[in-house]
Amino acid sequence: MDNIYGDKARIIQEIVPGKQITLAHIIANPDEVLYKKLGLDPAVDYHRSAIGILTVSPSETAIIAGDIAIKSSGAELGFVDRFSGTLIVTGSVSQVESSLCAVVEYSRDKLGFTVCEITRT
Repeated sequence: MDNIYGDKARIIQEIVPGKQITLAHIIANPDEVLYKKLGLDPAVDYHRSAIGILTVSPSETAIIAGDIAIKSSGAELGFVDRFSGTLIVTGSVSQVESSLCAVVEYSRDKLGFTVCEITRT
């Protein structure tokens, strides 16, 4: 992308410092194509009935969230990104809900995070 001077435009991405969970969402009964687009293996994960998504800041907290999520229920870890703060878990609706609840409660009560409501579609 060039600017009016012919120079390459730079995009600077910033994360606002803070301790927060900005997204906690459960997708119940997702379509198989969603698993594929997320890079999850539909052969392994499609028999599961839910996907849970979390976005946390600072982003390294996604590692802690992933640990709590898999230890608190039978949910499987689908994806963790310590650079963007994204966590994806898969499992039954109740497993995913238990995982997200455990992460949100721990983050709020033990880490002093500001947390959002867990939403569902």
